[in-house]
Amino acid sequence: MVARLVIAAPSSGSGKTTVATGLMAAFAAAGLAVSPHKVGPDYIDPGYHALATGRPGRNLDAYLCGPDLIAPLFAHGSAGCDLAVIEGVMGMYDGAAGQGELASTAHVAKLLRAPVVLVVDASSQSRSVAALVHGFASWDPGVRVAGVILNKVGSDRHELLLREALEESGVPVLGALRRAPQVDTPSRHLGLVPVAERHADAVASVAALAAQVRAGCDLDALLALARGAAALSGEAWDPAAGLGPAPASPGASAHSPGPGPTTGRGAPARRPVVAVAGGAAFTFSYAEHAELLAAAGAEVVTFDPLRDERLPDGTAGLVIGGGFPEVYAPELSANEPLREAVAELARSGAPVAAECAGLLYLARELDGKPMCGVLDAGARMSGRLTLGYRDAVAVSDSVLAAAGTRARGHEFHRTVVEPGAGAAPAWGLHAPERRVEGFVQANVHASYLHTHWAARPDVARRFVDRCTP
Repeated sequence: MVARLVIAAPSSGSGKTTVATGLMAAFAAAGLAVSPHKVGPDYIDPGYHALATGRPGRNLDAYLCGPDLIAPLFAHGSAGCDLAVIEGVMGMYDGAAGQGELASTAHVAKLLRAPVVLVVDASSQSRSVAALVHGFASWDPGVRVAGVILNKVGSDRHELLLREALEESGVPVLGALRRAPQVDTPSRHLGLVPVAERHADAVASVAALAAQVRAGCDLDALLALARGAAALSGEAWDPAAGLGPAPASPGASAHSPGPGPTTGRGAPARRPVVAVAGGAAFTFSYAEHAELLAAAGAEVVTFDPLRDERLPDGTAGLVIGGGFPEVYAPELSANEPLREAVAELARSGAPVAAECAGLLYLARELDGKPMCGVLDAGARMSGRLTLGYRDAVAVSDSVLAAAGTRARGHEFHRTVVEPGAGAAPAWGLHAPERRVEGFVQANVHASYLHTHWAARPDVARRFVDRCTP
């Protein structure tokens, strides 16, 4: 099993992303194959991780996927790598509200049997840092806090005081980073600005983070710590195995998979093209979704709704994930040929799956700007943040799920949708209040709810089966 470290913190804003991304970039620059991971549902940090390592950033979410899938998903994502760096979420012991340790950084660290490095914002303390670290290290004996990286250190004198205090805690200091606002990454209403929106600046920021970490951290000690992680048992997650055997074609043996789709002359049929929205406006996606679609028989082709005026040739299905369409509403609206192509595809009966930003794009309008008009609904920015894990049940049969199917998801948006007529709800949500949400209209499924298909791989097969090559 690959060497691994979990980067945690006492609270949000302590510098986890700074340290984790800097470590990934520093180790990658040293010639190691680094596998980047993020605890929780966050889509934005993995973009910086991918930039730092040259590999897809992958999420490890014990709420969305279930605890039993964490180690297999980790093994799948880190296969062939020398080192994995796992960035935590929120404070180390913060997880799904009201669910104990579930989906917390501490929970995932235990599931991965990985040592934890605690990043502490030391800007307003000296000797008290020892009490803080001692508390986090001793709270749960199942979590191994094996080192500390001090962030936002003010001076050499400040660093000396912090190190002297921590000698009493028994937790070694593995790094000390000075305050360096010049390498901070910009943020807005939902967190950091995605890499795709500021690629050139992001490259420079990641390089600066790597230099800062190299100068302030003991990379040899951190690598040795990672290599000392306990062994993990079990098989790596595999998208094809997750899907299970394909349904037998007519006349095929019930004990073996069918021969696959064929043309009337017996030649293999073309794999249906599933177009997946990308580019700066639609940056939220889990790498496993495309892998599952491909394993289910699709040819996955990415397109950019900001630039491309038509869908990929042969598009038989469309997936539009999350992102920031509200930032790009004028540009998306101005691309009228693509908006009409999306509307025509939906009218043709092709399956369309849209999450959050995708829902807004399919609406009649967004902040007064015309969108695709697939749904009779208006969308607008609001001052209210909707955020949290959700237990859901499918209210209507759709291209993603049969009515009654239970799922877990996550909402994260500052927009509201005012529905018109002609669509049934997609999900019934149970917490924090009971309500219905989303739209099912013919073969269109559009919702604010982000789900992770690795937890329900049948979603990918169901979607691809509805595609006509």
